[in-house]
Amino acid sequence: MFVCSCFGITEQQVKQHADSGRCTPRQIASACKAGTDCGSCVKRIQALLGRGAGCTTRDRLDPAGVAAPGPAESAPEAAPESVPASGPAEVTPLPGTPAVPASPVAPAA
Repeated sequence: MFVCSCFGITEQQVKQHADSGRCTPRQIASACKAGTDCGSCVKRIQALLGRGAGCTTRDRLDPAGVAAPGPAESAPEAAPESVPASGPAEVTPLPGTPAVPASPVAPAA
């Protein structure tokens, strides 16, 4: 049975993606685009995913909802001192789109 008629994604395909560790509708969308067009299938995808029983991604979350680093992962390094912590980020536009300069942000008083 089709879950996403926009991209022709079936329940079986969603379940296969879930079995390979994709436990959220966003992760399913990244894998097969289901839920990224009209959005009418997102609730069905959520229902198929259930509450995440047996999902390794959800099992690694701590009570605060932040992923705990695994044994091979390390904490991210601090930003270099030459980069301002709250300055505007430089964004590269997508090909074919005009570049829009970042608006200056006034410092908080």
